[in-house]
Amino acid sequence: MSRRGDGRGGFYGERYQHPPASGERGGRNIGRSGNRGRVVGETRSRGQRFGMGGAMPPQQERPTPSSSSSASGLSSLSKAFEESVQIHNGISENGTAEFPAPTAASSVDSAISSAETATEAVVPLGSSTSVVHPLRPGFGSVGRKIMIRVNHFLVDVEDKNIFQYSVKIEPEVKSRAFGRMVMKKLIDDFGELHLGQLKLVYDGRNIFYTAGQLPFTSKDFELTVIERRSRKKTYTVSIEFTKGFDLHPLKQFLKGRQRDCPHETIQALDVVLREFPSENYVSVSRSFFSPKFGNKEAIGGGLECWRGYYQSLRPTQIGLSLNLDISATSFFKPVKLMDFVSESLELKPLPKVFSEHLRIQANKILKGVRVETTHNSKPSRCYKITGLTSQPANKLLFSVDGQADTISVAQYFKDRYKYNLLYASYPCVQAGNSKKPVYLPMELCKIVEGQRYSKKLNEQQVANMLRATCKRPAVREDGIMKIWSQNSYTDDMHAKEFGITVDRHLQFVEARILPPPKLKYHNNGRERTCNPSLGKWNMIGKRMVNGGTVDSWACICFAGRVSEDAIYYFCNELVGMCNNIGMIFNCNPAVDISFWPPSQVENGLRDLYHLSIEKLNHEGKHLQMLIVVLPEASDSYGRIKTICETELGLVTQCCKPTKVLKCDKQYLENIALKINVKVGGRNTVLEDAFNKTLPFISDAPTIIFGADVTHPSPGEDSQSSIAAVVASMDWPLMTTYRCLISSQQHRQEMIQDLFASNADPKKGNVAGGMVRELLQEFYKVTNRKPNRIIFYRDGVSEGQYAQVLLYEVDAIRKACTSLDEDYLPPVTFVVVQKRHHTRLFPADHHQKDLIDRSGNILPGTVVDRAICHPTEFDFYLCSHSGIQGTSRPTHYHVLFDENKFSADALQSLTYNLCYTYARCTRSVSVVPPAYYAHLAAFRARYYVEGKPEYRSNRTNTREKTSEIQPLPKIKDTIKHVMFYC
Repeated sequence: MSRRGDGRGGFYGERYQHPPASGERGGRNIGRSGNRGRVVGETRSRGQRFGMGGAMPPQQERPTPSSSSSASGLSSLSKAFEESVQIHNGISENGTAEFPAPTAASSVDSAISSAETATEAVVPLGSSTSVVHPLRPGFGSVGRKIMIRVNHFLVDVEDKNIFQYSVKIEPEVKSRAFGRMVMKKLIDDFGELHLGQLKLVYDGRNIFYTAGQLPFTSKDFELTVIERRSRKKTYTVSIEFTKGFDLHPLKQFLKGRQRDCPHETIQALDVVLREFPSENYVSVSRSFFSPKFGNKEAIGGGLECWRGYYQSLRPTQIGLSLNLDISATSFFKPVKLMDFVSESLELKPLPKVFSEHLRIQANKILKGVRVETTHNSKPSRCYKITGLTSQPANKLLFSVDGQADTISVAQYFKDRYKYNLLYASYPCVQAGNSKKPVYLPMELCKIVEGQRYSKKLNEQQVANMLRATCKRPAVREDGIMKIWSQNSYTDDMHAKEFGITVDRHLQFVEARILPPPKLKYHNNGRERTCNPSLGKWNMIGKRMVNGGTVDSWACICFAGRVSEDAIYYFCNELVGMCNNIGMIFNCNPAVDISFWPPSQVENGLRDLYHLSIEKLNHEGKHLQMLIVVLPEASDSYGRIKTICETELGLVTQCCKPTKVLKCDKQYLENIALKINVKVGGRNTVLEDAFNKTLPFISDAPTIIFGADVTHPSPGEDSQSSIAAVVASMDWPLMTTYRCLISSQQHRQEMIQDLFASNADPKKGNVAGGMVRELLQEFYKVTNRKPNRIIFYRDGVSEGQYAQVLLYEVDAIRKACTSLDEDYLPPVTFVVVQKRHHTRLFPADHHQKDLIDRSGNILPGTVVDRAICHPTEFDFYLCSHSGIQGTSRPTHYHVLFDENKFSADALQSLTYNLCYTYARCTRSVSVVPPAYYAHLAAFRARYYVEGKPEYRSNRTNTREKTSEIQPLPKIKDTIKHVMFYC
């Protein structure tokens, strides 16, 4: 019998025999940070190879679950799992690594061939503490082979040693730009005599690299820098040798002969290629922006769009490649501060009195912005705004030069600069610190050029940004080539110093176009199956495979400009559409259609809810669907969803008033698709899933998870992050997903509530968590336990792979064994990435059989060669048809695979699932479980932002807090359906 102690329960006490455990895997160290200690005259021990970077840093401690009272069985499982994701040294008896014989890779084909050989062979392992990622199980072969171009440029590096030095500047320099100015002054003053005439490449923080060794191991330099307003300041720059390394480990890694990625070497080479743009453009993360790349365009709210490019050096199967892509972001307009406030707050004309409400709004926008003054003819000093004063300029008093008497800011500028303030009743800009504040009248300040706007853009600004940056594939490819030419990598003196050569042509890559799946519809339709073409299909002559039933529904309208007749007509047409395509939808609403002003959203919803209770309760029914016509203003959607889903327990379908007035057939069909899944129906299923012939799914009960974490907007330092996990509930059809949400610490990416074990004074340790609850729900619905787990995890960056693997897969394991000690189904854990800059272009932009109507590559295009990881299991998949701009493929990287997927099996399954997204008749760009988790996480964000305490504290978000804000509970009447669609 299965154990049920410790309050863990289980799958109703049944014993479950799990499948055999998978075999051992090799692995590499992912995300290992470099050793940046200050070492002077470090001596290498005998036998240590030069360039291996000294001692390996200790393995980072794995995060533990939220509760410290886990059962001993779970603790031992965690330890066993941690051991299972560690590798053993691939060392022979004589102490040398057993590498395959070297092979030349002078071309793309030979490089791919070498990668194939390395993947199939036993790859030597780098470290006993490295984290295992599965090897590539071979390359895919399904689909039509084509050649495409990618925005990767092949990089060749001469076999030179690289030397790393630590830098310390005193007094401390906070600005990277100013740090570069200090380093440039150092090179100008001391380069020829003391730095061996070597070119230094500086990372902007505390490290620089050279292609030769400096004539000292440590040295201090004193230099004088001329700052703004011709002020001179003396700095001390301390330089110490840290380490040296060569390129041999990198070349072995690129050929697939070692698993440990030499991240430090790649980082050093990346810094070399970033030196020129860092000196000449505005740097934002890995992107560079400048007016030189195109005209600036206003996007509203005092902001403008700057064009630029993204650049990153990446290890791939064909060697190092430089990933280049055009980019754009928002900057503050370099205008007078009053003009910016007027535009951003929509104050035209400016009011005579600046109210407290306006001051709070402006304070939030302006905090951290750098300004310069305009009242003086001398070179102006730059100030960073810390806030706006609570008193206006004509009432704000301060003492001049420490005197006892005080004077108002307005009077000071009148006496000192003979300037009468026009807006003396407005608050002042405050700069400096609290002990020594600086007060500046708003009308005498101008925003300094080149400042990126990092906060969240509004809908109109986003639309304007897209209009300014949306480029067809041919135009985007041409823009990338212009970036290459403008940067002239062949003439880069720093690249020449380090022996780096960047090819001038986009890389040609072999790809395949996967065949689309067949879709199954209801047998009563004229067409029972559907063959999608170019990633889309229509519902003509088809009926939903499982139409839902809506017996009681209502409609409420908050749009003041939409007539009652238009609402009645819309509801009649929508009900007709639902019935025509397979639903059973009552033609009459349960209560009369309601009309409320936009300002009465909450009152209107509550009133309609109570009316429905009075009418339906005596019949033993409840309101199944509420159709909401939104106000013209766009800020009420979140409040409506929060009230209905967490307080009233109503499933809603919101409609924009403009769409209601048009009432076209395509819109009605899309709304009907969403309504059907919200009431428990299915729109379509994969024919192979319906016939139980879907590989890796149909032969055994399988559950597919999707997970994502959404973080607060930039500047919101007090909000919790929100995690969402969805799981399929209808094996073997895989179309219905149950959702759970949870809040966690601010900007914590690891999902904390996948599994939890909490101490209960009566029951002891009680197991819980989202994975456990969803496994139990799967059993209740299907009466089967999942024999396999496939987990698609969205939103994880490459630097977080190791942490995700150790923490989240461990939590999945614990959730399984908490249900039954012997329950350990094999897990496949796949990271889903959309935030990358790899773009795929057709080899010929005019060849009709290679492009869709938008000029993009065809849906189903998959790439697992050349530009992918040298040894690990990853691929790029473009699963959707382009609409506008250039399609972005999704990158899938397998971090854990006990199900032993082949390349074809996982690629085909992922692509086929992209045709099961419930909200449209198109394949989508991201596998639906991850897409649904993304939708659910953003829905939960509305629950937090709609709270009164959030709205009242929104203006005071500077202080960070570790307190986790609990989410309101979703009502039982809706939590079992796909309400988040």
